[in-house]
Amino acid sequence: MRATRRVALALDALRHGWPIEVDGVLRLLPAETGFAPGAVGDRMLLSAARAATLKLANQRDAAVPEAPVLIRGAEPFTIEAARVLADPSQDLAAPLKGPFAAVPLDHRYAAQTALELARLAGILPAFLVDPSAGGEAQVVSSSDLAEWHDPRHLAIATRAQLPTLSSTAGEIVAFRSPDDMREHVALVIGMQQGEVEPLVRLHSECLTGDVLGSLKCDCGPQLDAALAAMAQEAERGGWGILLYLRQEGRGIGLVNKLRAYALQDQGFDTVDANTRLGLPAEARDFPVAARMLDLLGVRTIRLMTNNPAKVAALAAAGVAVAERVAHQLPANPFNARYLATKRDRSGHLL
Repeated sequence: MRATRRVALALDALRHGWPIEVDGVLRLLPAETGFAPGAVGDRMLLSAARAATLKLANQRDAAVPEAPVLIRGAEPFTIEAARVLADPSQDLAAPLKGPFAAVPLDHRYAAQTALELARLAGILPAFLVDPSAGGEAQVVSSSDLAEWHDPRHLAIATRAQLPTLSSTAGEIVAFRSPDDMREHVALVIGMQQGEVEPLVRLHSECLTGDVLGSLKCDCGPQLDAALAAMAQEAERGGWGILLYLRQEGRGIGLVNKLRAYALQDQGFDTVDANTRLGLPAEARDFPVAARMLDLLGVRTIRLMTNNPAKVAALAAAGVAVAERVAHQLPANPFNARYLATKRDRSGHLL
């Protein structure tokens, strides 16, 4: 079986609540989805950020929120108790936990792989270790995950003309990898010209902003404004590319993004909300975007972004950014703090 298929099967197992075995050294049952009534384990694998919330990690350990920490309780963890322990958005409803103790973690790389698999599966990064039930485990390795992440697996699946409200001169191009359910698309507006640098926008999927009109972020207005700017480029004889990346919540998934929203309702900003979930504030896969541009035959771009880190990430992936084009939109009463957090904590030029 190819390496990428083992990762696909492991992600499916996690979503269904079945156990996985990582690098032959860690047998794990996902705390959130674990489908094994009566399952118990004497240890849990958590993120450093969650461990810090439980007073089980110091500030240095918690500096990387998604780093792994192993804990033990006074009694074995049931799968039901593990679910409550894993989800910080439930802390107000279930505040009493513990006592717990952090214990040595012998297989750190395998544990990091497990937490990364949880993020990709869109579930909370928490596991029962060596559960008493759950059935046969899906075997996967850290090297399998590295192979799965290789953007060279991405290929053009199909393309078609797509007139839109912004421009009738649109072509949509779909991309996919054999063992990744996420299908990314590019919308090319105007006539592609090799000698003209396209105006490019990387837009991560945002169901709440793009489709439902959420006012908590600026995603929907940014998407609309980017398409309008590209249409203007086409009218002037240029062209543009919108890369629509299926990386909801900056790579943490829709459900975890909504959990972060619940924490924001409790007063946390966007960065701290992700941290309390044990997830990175930035988990987008920029090499995927670079691969999409490469498949389109694009080497140099004018990038619409307020985020210098995005310019650096694309440059590191081999894309030449000839110009950063500012893409700032007015705030509203619901997203003013979100935009301020982008500026003050994430380095956006706003």
